[in-house]
Amino acid sequence: MVKKLDKVDVVTVGVGWAGGIIAAEVAKAGVKIVGLERGEDRSTEDFQMVHDEYRYAIRYELMQDLSQETITFRNHLDERALPMRQFGAFLIGTGVGGAGVHWNGDTWFFAPYDFQIKTMTDKKYGKNKLPKEYTLQDWGITYDELAPYYHKFEKMAGTSGELNPLRPERKEKYPTPPMKNTPILEKYMKAAKNLGLHPFRQPSANISEQYTNPDGQTLNQCQYCGFCEKFGCEYGAKSDPTVTVIPTAQKTGNFELRTNSYVTGITHDGNKATGVRYVDVQTGEEFEQPADVVVLTSYTLNNCRLLLNSNLGRPYDPKTGKGVIGKNYCYQITAVATGFFKDRFNAAMGAGALGTTLDDYNNDNFDHSDLDFIHGGSITMKQLGKRPINENGAPSDTPRWGKKFKQESIKWFNRSIPVTSQGASMPHKHNYLSLDPTYKDSFGNPLLRMTYDFTEQDHALYDYITARCAEILEEMGAEVVEPKELTEHFNIVPAQNDHITGGVIMGEDPETSALNNYLQMWDVDNVFVIGASAFAHNGGYNPTGTVGALAYRAAEGILQYRKNKGQLVKRKQNSKTV
Repeated sequence: MVKKLDKVDVVTVGVGWAGGIIAAEVAKAGVKIVGLERGEDRSTEDFQMVHDEYRYAIRYELMQDLSQETITFRNHLDERALPMRQFGAFLIGTGVGGAGVHWNGDTWFFAPYDFQIKTMTDKKYGKNKLPKEYTLQDWGITYDELAPYYHKFEKMAGTSGELNPLRPERKEKYPTPPMKNTPILEKYMKAAKNLGLHPFRQPSANISEQYTNPDGQTLNQCQYCGFCEKFGCEYGAKSDPTVTVIPTAQKTGNFELRTNSYVTGITHDGNKATGVRYVDVQTGEEFEQPADVVVLTSYTLNNCRLLLNSNLGRPYDPKTGKGVIGKNYCYQITAVATGFFKDRFNAAMGAGALGTTLDDYNNDNFDHSDLDFIHGGSITMKQLGKRPINENGAPSDTPRWGKKFKQESIKWFNRSIPVTSQGASMPHKHNYLSLDPTYKDSFGNPLLRMTYDFTEQDHALYDYITARCAEILEEMGAEVVEPKELTEHFNIVPAQNDHITGGVIMGEDPETSALNNYLQMWDVDNVFVIGASAFAHNGGYNPTGTVGALAYRAAEGILQYRKNKGQLVKRKQNSKTV
């Protein structure tokens, strides 16, 4: 029997970066908010142990249990989708803090070009630059509108970094100085400059010095231990929701965190949500939590699935192009070339966002007139910290086992390092999310089905950017340079890139988008959907900074919505457009 609870002002589904920011901002304003998190609570104390690569990086301790809940996947509409049983192409975090606990810490602003990509591309290259099968569209917001929220996220997180010479629109310095430099990063910077490029030390949430943010939360200095990605930080030196926004929300007395609370649906009456239904996964009890405002702050895939299973919004149909929920699913194109060097480096030391990058081949910073793609990617050399199980690479002609493999692995462990690019992904009408007609979870709800394959745009961008990565390694003097090839078709394994976007996108037109620029649903105005699911395409940077900025703006929208007694939040008329 479902137990109906007392109504609250706001309820969030998921308590990671997005849910934590919403909780902190609305709780500080005196609003009562409940955060429902399907996983367990956690803090820095949970990671104060010997770093266990097998537990966290191989067996994915901090990720969703695929034996309990997964997705199905296919490349094309005429294929039957099958359940994903192994993580690879992306990682679905779970537990308090979500992916904000196990992220690397790259903290980027998307470029002005990203937010008005359709308008800017058409203006410069004509309307036929990409075939009509690509569902490219503007975001319904400009960089100038979002910039103050970007800076708010950075000040909360204490981001370390230095100014990008190719991003003149940024006026403010980072809250903390850039991270330490290293010999290998110096070598990369020198080579890039020799090629006429513009390298700089990238923005990082593995912060360079102790910092107290505007909410009074203190973050510690990075120890360069090399265990960031897929790991929690025991030092409290990696900005994450459990050491920043969640404690801020809790100290107000207006926020209640409920863990082990698996949301199965959004309850609604007509075009108004009335609350959510969830199961306590420890006791099996089922509850209904009424709320004035429902905020989805879960992972990209889970936001979309919950709307589809709750019959909220109009599902996207790739055959007609109608509908919006599930539309514009995008991946990120990870171009990689690895260099093998004569000199040894202390590659075992590092941090998730310790790196030097350049933007010369990102956004529209180079001419695409004679190229078969748009956009590009940031190109970075990182010193992540080598880990012995996953990162003992050797040249491709090395045997994969035996004495020779061991010798070569030892030789190249501190002599090899990749140059990588986070390449932009453009939406295509046949890449989308829907409900699977066959497979269900343990609660009887359909699994989410992903239909996705690499496009001609993806392959062209990948080939171009990979060649640029290889050029830099050659200029650095690598003895061997091995560019990685993109497979003909996308596969869910092996590991490639965590950054997926779309499915519940924002825009200016309710016919082609699910959300307005405050991430409020057009069709159900007391539901806000926050996360990378709102991105109309994927850019050339890590998405977390943009998720954080949009979350701060959405929090403002939620407060406006309550103040205006349930009216659709209106866009401020002070933005610059092209």
